[in-house]
Amino acid sequence: MKRAFAGFPSGVAALSALVDGDPTLMIVSSFAVGVSYDPPMVSFAVQHGSTTWPVLSRTPAIGVSVLGEEHTGKARQMGSRSKESRFAGLGTREAASGAIFLEGAPVWLECIVERSYPAGDHDIILLRVLAMMTDDERNPVVWHRQTFKLLGN
Repeated sequence: MKRAFAGFPSGVAALSALVDGDPTLMIVSSFAVGVSYDPPMVSFAVQHGSTTWPVLSRTPAIGVSVLGEEHTGKARQMGSRSKESRFAGLGTREAASGAIFLEGAPVWLECIVERSYPAGDHDIILLRVLAMMTDDERNPVVWHRQTFKLLGN
C-alpha cells in the first residue's frame, strides 16, 4: 500500500505557529488546495499517532508554507522527531496571530481549523484560509517515491 501511495506525487507543506511561546512545526505531504474557493479551504491528513498535531491544533491560527526548492535540504530536518532542531537555519516570519511562515515559500496561507474528520488511522483536517501570499518567482517541491523532487519548467 505504501509503495502504491508513494507513486503519486504530492505537495509538501510546513504547518507552524507559536504554541505557548514555543515555535512548533510539522511537515505534511498530504496537503490539498482548492477544497473550497468560497470560503477558501485547504486540507491535509494527519496520523493518529502524531505528537505535534495535538499541540499545534490548539493555536488560534496556523501558518501553512508550501515548501519551495530552497527547502529541499532542510525538509527532513523540519520533519524530524527532534522538535528542538526543526527551525534550525530557517528564516521565518511571524504573523500577529502567532502563525509562522517559512521564508522562501512560494505560498503562505494563514489558516484556522474548520473541522476534523476521522479517516481510518488518520484524521482529515479542514483548514479555512484567512489570508494568503504567493511568490510566483519561487517553485514548489513535490514528494514522490519517498524523495523530494523539483518540478520541471
